[in-house]
Amino acid sequence: MLQQKEVIYSTDLHFEHQRWRSELLFWEDELRFFTKRLEELVVRWTDKSVLAQLEHYQNQFIIHAEVIDTLQDDINVHETDLSEHSKRNEDVLNHKLVKKHIEFRYRMEAQQQIFADLKKEFFRFLSKYM
Repeated sequence: MLQQKEVIYSTDLHFEHQRWRSELLFWEDELRFFTKRLEELVVRWTDKSVLAQLEHYQNQFIIHAEVIDTLQDDINVHETDLSEHSKRNEDVLNHKLVKKHIEFRYRMEAQQQIFADLKKEFFRFLSKYM
């Protein structure tokens, strides 16, 4: 039986990059909002256990901001690779570039889940202490 290969175009990958960039920008906005909520709570609470939880969330937000920066940088590198193909009029991409893109997609999906879980946890915390 003859196997047919899927053709993947740079425009498709570029579109996905744009979608991810938008999502990362949204996450950055959310982190600014969450940080403001933490600042409000710091002045309201003196209980050490609550302050420890606030510090935990602050650390998580810092870590997530660093992950966002890394993901943005990696998208930029991949976009540069795509543009090099485009300059050479290569719309169909090589296996290595596509594999790299798919691996990045898995990273984004994992980060989406991690951030969604963090937000749920943080909102439960806020509802308890706001």
